[in-house]
Amino acid sequence: MRTAIWISLCFLLLADRARGTERPAPHYRVIVNPQNPLSTADRKFLAEVFLKKRSRWGNNEAIRPVDLVPRASVRHEFSDKVLDRSVSAVKSYWQQIIFSGRGVPPPELGTDDEVVSYVLRYKWAIGYVSAEVDLRGAKVVEVK
Repeated sequence: MRTAIWISLCFLLLADRARGTERPAPHYRVIVNPQNPLSTADRKFLAEVFLKKRSRWGNNEAIRPVDLVPRASVRHEFSDKVLDRSVSAVKSYWQQIIFSGRGVPPPELGTDDEVVSYVLRYKWAIGYVSAEVDLRGAKVVEVK
């Protein structure tokens, strides 16, 4: 009987430890136009796109990233987890880029629905939205 209890306790501890290593699902989804062949992207690629360090797709078409406004909670999560910077750090980055004349930030739209519309309007656009928003045909990109 003691052995069975001991085995049960060990199993519960191992199961609890395994659950602790899983990443919680993000509250955002990265989306592209359904005609875009992109289906997966790593965080480094996405950071380069949204910080405009990469401006062209593999076919040489211009990448059109779109952000949500700074007050959007999804933007905070995306910035923290994908860009590895806070929203305020991203804003500072863009202030320096603008001041030096090296570029402009992606457009900032006020709602998830506006981001979806933008991505559906422009074949080479990429954006992110809340996980529960109606994508109306936009394609989800798996983030690795």
